Amino acid sequence: MRHLVAGRKLKRTASHRKAMLSNMAASLIEFKRLTTTEAKAKELRPFVESIITKAKRALAREKAGLLPQGQTIDIHSRRMVARFIPKAAIIQELFDSVAPVVEERPGGYVRIVKLGHRRGDAARMAIVELVDWAEERDGRFGGSRKRKKASATSVEQVKAERAAAALSESLQATAVALESMNQQAEEAEVIADDTTETTVVENVVAEAATEETASTTEETSPAADESAASDTASAEEETKA
Repeated sequence: MRHLVAGRKLKRTASHRKAMLSNMAASLIEFKRLTTTEAKAKELRPFVESIITKAKRALAREKAGLLPQGQTIDIHSRRMVARFIPKAAIIQELFDSVAPVVEERPGGYVRIVKLGHRRGDAARMAIVELVDWAEERDGRFGGSRKRKKASATSVEQVKAERAAAALSESLQATAVALESMNQQAEEAEVIADDTTETTVVENVVAEAATEETASTTEETSPAADESAASDTASAEEETKA
């Protein structure tokens, strides 16, 4: 029996447990929130809060000018944190973004919100988040009556969203139909204009052909009269003879 032994083994060796907590702490500082099991969350909270405290004290020393001569940042504190978080980008995020925000907060930088049992293995799940980046919560999380109201509200919201989506789809279909009708009307107008132009051109060509025929007839008629007169004269001469 492990009586009076603090901490949880989490079914891992010491090296594996240390590596897991380091990775989870880096993810929490980077993304400000993560979901894990309740046991891991309870082990992660003091681990992360001690790291944040180191960064906050380093910031206070930098502002008070208590650093060794020639230094502008607390290098020692950054090296101490690097023992647990070996990623330079996460360390910079911790000292430059997180520490100034929690400067006035006297501890309690991390919040755990229980989510219930996980489907499958029934493990108790929880959300771990930094308080200053989390949403504001009033009173208990959840509750039977609140859950019923929230579920009814969510159903109504889903129905409203579906109705809005159907309406938007119908409007889009109507717009597409109107565009196609407009295109067909424009094409019909273009065809009618082309037909009218073709008819006008044909009429002009026909009129020109008629005029040419009439002029040709007028030109050939005098020659025909002369030939007819000559034929008549020759006939009369033959008769007299």
